[in-house]
Amino acid sequence: MIRRPIATAEAPGAIGPYSQGVRAGGLVFTSGQIPLTPSGDLIQDDAARAARQALENVRAVLAAGGATMKDVVKVTVYLTDMAQFGAVNEVYAQFFAEPFPARTCVAVAGLPRGALLEIEAQAVLQ
Repeated sequence: MIRRPIATAEAPGAIGPYSQGVRAGGLVFTSGQIPLTPSGDLIQDDAARAARQALENVRAVLAAGGATMKDVVKVTVYLTDMAQFGAVNEVYAQFFAEPFPARTCVAVAGLPRGALLEIEAQAVLQ
């Protein structure tokens, strides 16, 4: 199987030895996206705004790999504060429609750059 790295200027660049995403066969995998704007500003003042930016980043990486949010089958959300779950969930619902992808939400002690959250997705190309 051929693996093709995904790169786009529409999402923040990788801050380590990894790709923004990878396309392998009929699948697209995004790396975890924190609420970092493509210009490098980290959104830390509001969980809803942070979720929106992270999901916009996910959407951009998926698009660069030939997928859309409708192609997503699995999402993982990492939160540093589960009290923010409701606010994040409200924004999340604006990015996905039924049938919703499977999802896992995990509370974590910390994330890169002190981010409030991180979101990754896996999609199947149609």
